[in-house]
Amino acid sequence: MHEYTSTARVWGLTCPGFPEEVSRARRWTRDILRGSPLAEDAELIVSELSANAILHTASGQQSGSFHLALAVSSQVVALSVTDDGGTGSAPKVERQDQEAEHGRGLGMVSAIAHRVVVHDSNGGHTVTAELFTGTREGAHPC
Repeated sequence: MHEYTSTARVWGLTCPGFPEEVSRARRWTRDILRGSPLAEDAELIVSELSANAILHTASGQQSGSFHLALAVSSQVVALSVTDDGGTGSAPKVERQDQEAEHGRGLGMVSAIAHRVVVHDSNGGHTVTAELFTGTREGAHPC
């Protein structure tokens, strides 16, 4: 690949902060990655990150929203969810005991994804999960 040419494809979606939008985010992800061996993992990750945005940030309040980005290349599928903020702390992976009823979501995402990164962005947070394809250059897994 030439250094100034990219074969990555990027999609974006903005959803109102309603719980039923989580299923829309899953369906959107599944449709884009149809036929990819990473589709089910990506769908699960998007579901968890979208639900977290709605439940734990201003995205779930009246007139709130969350934003998804999906980037696909021959090496990686990157899924990002950006929330509207409104919390005093950034999302973080926490290790919970077996009896915990909450706080396992990002731990599950980090167990599935090869890398999870959290960034502050415009008053909110962006959580990006990357799934590496394990293919060589020139292959097209998705």
